[in-house]
Amino acid sequence: MSSWITTNPIVYPALEVMHITGIALLVGNLVLVELRVWGLGRTLPLPALARLGLTVSLIGFGLAAASGSLMFASQAAELMANRAFVIKMGLLTLAGANAGLFHARDGLTRLDTLARVQTALSLGLWLGVIICGRWIAYR
Repeated sequence: MSSWITTNPIVYPALEVMHITGIALLVGNLVLVELRVWGLGRTLPLPALARLGLTVSLIGFGLAAASGSLMFASQAAELMANRAFVIKMGLLTLAGANAGLFHARDGLTRLDTLARVQTALSLGLWLGVIICGRWIAYR
């Protein structure tokens, strides 16, 4: 299957489009929820916004993870030797841990300083993931 992904002129570019679409859904919706945590859009009820935004973010993550896994399978050895890829995976792990801790401590209800710090960290980690993802092609 991995050779089919790399030799078919449509498959790999289609996976890249799916990957970018997933990232857009994920990060775009996280930013909306994070802005609300930071106090912007106070007229929007946070529970409803978070429910929608986080659901769409999870769908985006699933799309990015599935397409990314297929792209990885097509060139696993090269990617494992690519420093940008390894850093990307590390940042992705940290972003997931940060999200888990945020929700475990009920950050959406507390809306305290730590919640704001965690959402800023989230945004920084996801931007790092995107930067490393683009950097993979040049390393």
